[in-house]
Amino acid sequence: MDIRQATRAYERWLGQHGTIVRSDLTRKHLRMTESAFVFLRGTFYRWIQLWPTVCASVADAPRVLAIGDLHVENFGTWRDAEGRLVWGVNDVDEACELPYTQDLVRLATSALLAIRQRHFSLSPRDACDAILDGYVAARDRGGRPLVLAERRRWLRQLALNKSRDPVNFWATLESLRPARGLVPHATLRSVLPDPKLPYRVVQRVAGVGSLGRERFVALATWGDSAIAREAKAFVPSASVWATGTSSATTDGMQLLQRAVRVPDPMFEFRGKWIVRRLAPDCSRMELDELPQKRDERRLLRAMGWDTANLHLGTRRVGIGRDLQSRPLRWLEHAATAMAQVVDAEWREWTALTLGPPPAPPT
Repeated sequence: MDIRQATRAYERWLGQHGTIVRSDLTRKHLRMTESAFVFLRGTFYRWIQLWPTVCASVADAPRVLAIGDLHVENFGTWRDAEGRLVWGVNDVDEACELPYTQDLVRLATSALLAIRQRHFSLSPRDACDAILDGYVAARDRGGRPLVLAERRRWLRQLALNKSRDPVNFWATLESLRPARGLVPHATLRSVLPDPKLPYRVVQRVAGVGSLGRERFVALATWGDSAIAREAKAFVPSASVWATGTSSATTDGMQLLQRAVRVPDPMFEFRGKWIVRRLAPDCSRMELDELPQKRDERRLLRAMGWDTANLHLGTRRVGIGRDLQSRPLRWLEHAATAMAQVVDAEWREWTALTLGPPPAPPT
């Protein structure tokens, strides 16, 4: 099965679990040609097929309730019940049981591909070391949520950058086209501060991996200011498709409930929908929006730390011993191997989608 065959098979399976937005799926296919990094974000279904073979030496590791589709842009901020800003893993759509090493290798692979795109100036070795250092340190200390209140000012400055300007944020949402299809009004009303509040619903296009799934956003005014609630269609993890095994539909919620984490009170799984609040300070952090001056090693270490926060929700022994038994540079070697595979698959996908590049001039 090559990348095109895998994509067709996965998308047929996806259509069995909900309505497909064909225009967004076409957009996804084109976005996947942009770079190997974007391709990685859009193809967890292919990753989960390939990584156990490519990384056989690290795939036989203790299993945890894992994030699955982890990468360096799968982190963001939210407000907790006390109104404090919290930073951590932002998307758990693909949560499933996997070897703990899978999340680490995928996160490190995404960092290596981001380095090739000049999103990071670190060396591949330093990037992998930072991720693993954060993960091991968090495990050794029992984890700790990354609350951006009186501590971690450096991370708060990264999270609250100029791209989070409220005027631009709300203008972007207001410009979206009106929603089409069967809008889940009851679900959206149930998460508004007042279910009788007037609102309008727009169609949102966001992310890469989830493109093709329905996203509805309710926009309203409350307290003389704009508010938004999103309902995104939920489907089982792509690992269910890849392995043919069944999976509970609440894996993502279980992952968050068990983790060492200060939760987002506005994030819920409700039937076939994942609902959350959207706001300038409740959104994903994108690499090209980060300030030019930043401590990249510290940022990647924080990503490794929060990965451990979520893995600590699986109360099992053996990860510490397994980490100690791993050879030096195991994460760097595994991530380098996967980066090569992803790059080759991206080039194949791009050639199949856009055609071969023109021949160089003679």
